[in-house]
Amino acid sequence: MKEYKPVKEGKVREIYDIGDALIMVATDRISAFDVILKNQVTKKGTVLTQMSKFWFDYTKDMMPNHMLSVDVNDMPEYFRKPEFDGNSMLCKKLTMLPIECIVRGYITGSGWKSYQENGTVCGIKLPEGLTESAKLPEAIYTPSTKAEIGDHDENISYEKSIEVLEKAFPGKGEEYATKLRDYTLALYKKCADYALTKGIIIADTKFEFGLDEDGNVVLADEMLTPDSSRFWPLEGYEAGHGQPSFDKQFVRDYLKANPDCDYDLPQDVIDKTIAKYKEAYNLLTGDTID
Repeated sequence: MKEYKPVKEGKVREIYDIGDALIMVATDRISAFDVILKNQVTKKGTVLTQMSKFWFDYTKDMMPNHMLSVDVNDMPEYFRKPEFDGNSMLCKKLTMLPIECIVRGYITGSGWKSYQENGTVCGIKLPEGLTESAKLPEAIYTPSTKAEIGDHDENISYEKSIEVLEKAFPGKGEEYATKLRDYTLALYKKCADYALTKGIIIADTKFEFGLDEDGNVVLADEMLTPDSSRFWPLEGYEAGHGQPSFDKQFVRDYLKANPDCDYDLPQDVIDKTIAKYKEAYNLLTGDTID
């Protein structure tokens, strides 16, 4: 049996090259504030992979995505092991575009902090009088650069995203930048509208895209998971303050309150975090992950 080693490791994901395709494995690692924590969150990787599968299926009529299968029986024998079952995705090989495509439908987090300071979010002027967690008049696109592990992503303007893409793909910068913006906003609207019918507000999220061998823009990486998005319960939502969430907010809150913890979480924070991930998956898909 041929053995494989990751060709790339991110904060949470490991990518294996199997020749004509890639296998993306979502581990049970968890990161916050661009740091990988010391703890594992059991079944987190499975939630991330299965959530992405749900959304890729839901949006496949809008645009192509990189998913081929999440069944390990479609993968080389090396991956037909319990540690890969459920958390692995067989994917098309793409040339990734060097932009993180962030969309914000509500004002929260760093966006709220920026708005309080100067009335803008990532350089975009917003109406006066917004309160924390308020729904924006319309969703805004705030791209960023992709940082290496340990570095911070840098928020950039749409115009700057053209420059970044033009440098990477001469003659194509404006075309790709426009497609990324338009795809991001359209995907967010479709999925956020659906999530509302299931009792979840998608406050913000990020998408990543790549190019296939024919030069088509393809949706890639993960999609609308608790790691890449802010999910809030619709029930009880009220602008004017922070919201409870289905993501790793428990982790962020603990780290902020315990700056000397050395990124080591107590078990109850881990348990609450995975419970929220599973609850979000259940509400959105109707399925459960044991």
